Amino acid sequence: MKDLARRGTQSRMRDENSLAQSCNTYNSNPFMTDEFEDLKTEHLRTYWHAVRRNIWLVAGITLFSTLAVAVYQFRQPDQYQAQARIEIGHDTSAPGLKDNATGPSEDSVYFNTQLQILTSSALLRRVVKTLDLEHNDAFANPKQAGLLASRNNYVPPVTTATATHDDLSDAKRLEPWVEALSKGLKVDPIKETRTEVKETRLINISFDHSVPQIASGVVNAVADTAAIMNLERKAETTTTAAEFLQKRVAELQSQIRRREEELVSYAGNNQILSLDPSENTVVERLAGLNRELLDAENERRKAEAAYKAALAPHGADTMAADITNQNSPQEIKLAELRQRRAQLLVENTEEWPEVKEIDKQIVEVESQIKDKRSNAAANIRNSLETRYRQALTREQSLRDAFNEQGRTTITQNQAAINYKIMQQEIETNKGILQSLLQHSKENDIAQAGLTNSIHVIDYATVPDKPVGPRRLMNVGLAFLLSMGFATGWVVLRERLDNTFRSISDVEKKLHVPALSIVPPVKAAHRGIISGIRPFPLLGNDNAESHPELLLGHHDPILAEVYHHLRATLLLSRDGLELKTLLVTSSLPSEGKTTTAINTAISLAESGSNVLLVDGDLRRPNLHRMLEVDNDYGLSNALSNGMESSRILSLVRKTQVEGLSLLTSGPQLKDAARLLDHEKLSQVIATLESNFTHVIFDSPPIVPFADSVILGAEVDGVLMVVQGGKSPQEIVLRAMRLLDDVDAVIVGILLNNTKLQPLDTYYQSYCQKYYLEAK
Repeated sequence: MKDLARRGTQSRMRDENSLAQSCNTYNSNPFMTDEFEDLKTEHLRTYWHAVRRNIWLVAGITLFSTLAVAVYQFRQPDQYQAQARIEIGHDTSAPGLKDNATGPSEDSVYFNTQLQILTSSALLRRVVKTLDLEHNDAFANPKQAGLLASRNNYVPPVTTATATHDDLSDAKRLEPWVEALSKGLKVDPIKETRTEVKETRLINISFDHSVPQIASGVVNAVADTAAIMNLERKAETTTTAAEFLQKRVAELQSQIRRREEELVSYAGNNQILSLDPSENTVVERLAGLNRELLDAENERRKAEAAYKAALAPHGADTMAADITNQNSPQEIKLAELRQRRAQLLVENTEEWPEVKEIDKQIVEVESQIKDKRSNAAANIRNSLETRYRQALTREQSLRDAFNEQGRTTITQNQAAINYKIMQQEIETNKGILQSLLQHSKENDIAQAGLTNSIHVIDYATVPDKPVGPRRLMNVGLAFLLSMGFATGWVVLRERLDNTFRSISDVEKKLHVPALSIVPPVKAAHRGIISGIRPFPLLGNDNAESHPELLLGHHDPILAEVYHHLRATLLLSRDGLELKTLLVTSSLPSEGKTTTAINTAISLAESGSNVLLVDGDLRRPNLHRMLEVDNDYGLSNALSNGMESSRILSLVRKTQVEGLSLLTSGPQLKDAARLLDHEKLSQVIATLESNFTHVIFDSPPIVPFADSVILGAEVDGVLMVVQGGKSPQEIVLRAMRLLDDVDAVIVGILLNNTKLQPLDTYYQSYCQKYYLEAK
């Protein structure tokens, strides 16, 4: 059997590799197209089966949704539609003025703008005020509106709304009524279909409401309000322009008058006689002072140079020497005395009395000359200083006069400039005044020739027949949409489901044969024919507490499922016999214990000597279901290393003929340690030699390693997969763990799985067969 396992594993690997190669060579192999077409057909068939399985869910959602929409539609009051028609002409100016909107693009913009204005909040607020919808209960209450609609004499209240600007409080307060109007109001341009030119200037205005009088009143109010607002906007433009022009003309006239008075006063205060440069005396006086200042500067420079020369060392003495030259009497007398002394020294010495007398005279004359030169030098310096001071004083005086005259000239020039600016401002204002007066006359002409570009062509009448709601169409659409939604939801759930729901799912995705499919217990019991008598195997209490077991109240369909499984397991492959079988699952609560018991009972019914072993040393459950004690069992055999006779002494007989039980025994802390290869092989060999078939129940594969260890020692492993619950990834992982230890996976049993359409037919046929047999 283990050779079969290896060949089965290799076969699955070859299948997977061939599937991957076929996917990779799809584009290069044209014959693969038919295979993929079959795959698409298989997907469609799968979705169809999913819909059939959930047909009552689809029908319930469809029926509930359709009934809800039908109730809602038939509770809605009738809707009446009123329609009016208006024309939007060209936006032309008054006669005599230039028309600015002459191009086709500007005309289209104006038309589109009016379309937007017809649905604007400002216009709808005017309509609410005009019809006094704020205090009209029939407009806001559809039920009351339905009662009022039956009264032929009902007329909605109408008031005159003033063209005042809405403040924020009014806009906020009227917002619910404006929103109600905007929902039922439709504004559509009319297209011409009989000519090549499709565009027109006509617009249809329609409104739906439960009260026909309100519908027609709203439509007519919208049309009239649009025309009135358009005329008001044009009149408001010209009126605003006229007010502005009048105010501006009065301001300019007052300003011109005031500025002219200021100009005259300014000219008098600043002594402005003439602005002609040739007649300006201030400028001439400034020029004369400038010339005199230049002469005074030259004279002061000369006097300053002479005075500085006299102050220089020996400068004044030199000037005095030039004045007291040698022709003076003292110089002549001194020359004579020096000449006489020289003559005396020819014959006498310096000690000669006469020579000494001449020396005294010479000294006295020299002293006189020196005093005379000193006095002359002092007089020269005083004279030059006095001249310099006078020249400097004159220059400073002329400079002060020049500066004063310059300031006066600058002030007068600035005054003249300001004077000219004031004159220019007055002239500019006079030109603006003339232009404003011209525009004022043109604005008066525009006001006189003001025309409205919006005209009401057809007013709405009170409608007689309702236009909605379209109850049958809406109910039909609700039926189609709800059925499509329910079907799509079922298909999407089937698409996202990663569990196994049919035999084909197992064989395609696991490449392992699906030996049998076990329907849900409730479904199986619903299939019991009332006339079939059950044949109990154990007590009635046990049978009633575990209806999924073949212990009592025997369901023929459930029994046939396990009979079919028994036949499959008993078939030999290549002459090999399946004596030891491990029943396990990938996760807890998938029905492996139930499958192990039913498989053992089914084998015992065939006359075989069958042993059922509880290999779940962690959470044993067989002793509870078969109502025996668990004082000793498999854990004792594995822990003590018993002989064959002692191992067989642990086996207990059950009330089912041909079925024995080896419980798990006392629970130990380290259960995995007991599963030793040698001890486990010895126990299995002992059991094989004394029983025809040995069925092991084990813990789940993924959480614990016990099943993997047991799977390597037995002849075959039966995987239990719960339909609609076991994820494909977990099941694949469990099978890989078994393949790693060369365990033989004989097949898959789909437990608690809803029957497919063919399986349902099989169930119905079996019921009919058993009924006829009765």
